[in-house]
Amino acid sequence: MIGTEAISRVIGKDVYDQSGDKIGSASEVYLDDESGQPEWVTVRTGLFGTKESFVPIRDADLTDEGLRVPVSKAQVKDAPKIDTEGHLSPQEEQELYRYYGLGSGQGAMTDTTVGRVDRDTTVTDTTTTGTAGMAGTAGTTARTDRDGDGGYDDVQGRAVGHDTSGPTTDEAMTRSEERLNVGTRSEEVGRARLRKYVVTENVTETVPVFREEVRVEREPITDANIGNAMDGPAISEEEHEVTLHAERPVVEKEAVPVERVRLDKETVTEQERVAADVRKEEIEVDDAQGTALDRDNDGKIGR
Repeated sequence: MIGTEAISRVIGKDVYDQSGDKIGSASEVYLDDESGQPEWVTVRTGLFGTKESFVPIRDADLTDEGLRVPVSKAQVKDAPKIDTEGHLSPQEEQELYRYYGLGSGQGAMTDTTVGRVDRDTTVTDTTTTGTAGMAGTAGTTARTDRDGDGGYDDVQGRAVGHDTSGPTTDEAMTRSEERLNVGTRSEEVGRARLRKYVVTENVTETVPVFREEVRVEREPITDANIGNAMDGPAISEEEHEVTLHAERPVVEKEAVPVERVRLDKETVTEQERVAADVRKEEIEVDDAQGTALDRDNDGKIGR
């Protein structure tokens, strides 16, 4: 059984059904007025967590992994649609009891049977029985809704207004805004590589070559050559042969290194503009004469 001391650990936890299927995340815890114990938890479901359903927390188990409730995911999906703001009325709580088959609850019905826990405080213990939405911090007295109007009365005498958007905390509200934190991170954007491949191209060179050709020379008979001319028979058949020579181009190929190629990196700095939408809260003051706005948040009210 989950007590009030564990409420702060419940809110925001993942919620699982009795079969271990995830239903959603815990949003609000509602206390029973009579017993002061946690009775219901609202679970945000749907793709964006925009739907909230009431789920019984009486017999749930809280572990480091999340909150396991004794109902099925299908039951939570089809649970009665009840407003999650403020208190549960006796009729609404009875409708939930009937739907989940839980009987009539832990305590007797009053005009404000179950109250929502203040999510902005950490629950440490339970005080007086019969209060709605009991929650306190260490060393602080719990606030109660004495007149049942949905607003809390500070038992120490300080006036606290009714917060229409949720449980009341104190006399001030916190204004927050988003700020843009811009940095850089290193990520891989591409790769470069060296690849060697073979191509064939035609190379033309000019080389001189020589060849021998036959040339016929005729000389008259003179006293100088008459001896050679008369050597041999007067009339006969004879052959004389001359060998001719010519040069032919010869091509040889060899592989020789011509250069070394490597990849290197250099860092280039550029200026890049980054833009994003940020949200901030503005606070306006409504008075009897009209609406006055502190538009620049300087603490001065100006229209």
